[in-house]
Amino acid sequence: MDKNTPENSALDRRFQLSQADRGTDRVIDSRALFGERKEIAIEHDGAVYRLKITKQGKLILNK
Repeated sequence: MDKNTPENSALDRRFQLSQADRGTDRVIDSRALFGERKEIAIEHDGAVYRLKITKQGKLILNK
């Protein structure tokens, strides 16, 4: 993934923490990750995981 694309720059801005949030856990709204999709791929440590939104609105992570 090219880290300098306009899409990634927009994501970086959305995920920036406010001064009040610094020092706490990072919170990312799932809508920022999924957009209109119900499933996304996440690469971590060389493995690809699937994060899905179920019909009940829950999140499931599968390898």
